[in-house]
Amino acid sequence: MKKTGDAFGELLLTQLKNPHETLYEIIERDDGFIDAGLASRYLTGFDEWMDIEKETVNLATGRVLDIGCGPGRIAIHLQEQGLDVTGIDISPGVLKTAKLRGLKKAKLLSIDQVDVFKPNSFDTIVMFGNNFGLFASPKKANQILKKLHRITSDEAQIIAQCVDPYATKAPDHLNYHRLNKERGRMPGQLRIRVRFRKIVGPWFDYLFVSAREMKEILIGTRWRLERVVEVNKSAYYNAVIKKQA
Repeated sequence: MKKTGDAFGELLLTQLKNPHETLYEIIERDDGFIDAGLASRYLTGFDEWMDIEKETVNLATGRVLDIGCGPGRIAIHLQEQGLDVTGIDISPGVLKTAKLRGLKKAKLLSIDQVDVFKPNSFDTIVMFGNNFGLFASPKKANQILKKLHRITSDEAQIIAQCVDPYATKAPDHLNYHRLNKERGRMPGQLRIRVRFRKIVGPWFDYLFVSAREMKEILIGTRWRLERVVEVNKSAYYNAVIKKQA
């Protein structure tokens, strides 16, 4: 019998404790599409990262907030570079994993709760692992970006990874784009949940956008898209977003 719980956290704790076991993250989309990926990819070191991650991660400066830090892949690297890094996540299991791996500052918070931090708390926001998706929708993105504006310094930046939903020819994904348009959503708005063994995580919204759509979402938030780092023939890209006065 399946049970609702912290599927992602349990997956990564299990992978950390059993490094030689091959474990998979199972993602279920609300149209019934199922995908899987190796859990071990969340525990990789710098040498195993994508080139765009290597190129942009060290643009981070000052006090860093890692939103959706997971088991600390990015946060621990930046911490090792001497930066003051705080990681936040909604999964108790992944935060426990991050702490076991050496992350010093980790808080159980959702992206909606970033305004618990005081003004001028951070100089860089990092959102790797496709975590621009945590904005969930254009409306929510607008709200949270305004919160991030309040808690960051004058010269702050956001370094965010995203997936261009249009860089696909897969019929299942193209059909999902059409379904989203029919229900008044952006083509790249997903509703997904994570499964691990008998544990099923809660449904949540996730947002994939093109660089053009990202630029449009930033309008009125006092953030601007400064630079896009792309990979040839890949849907992945990293964005450097700068704060405006």
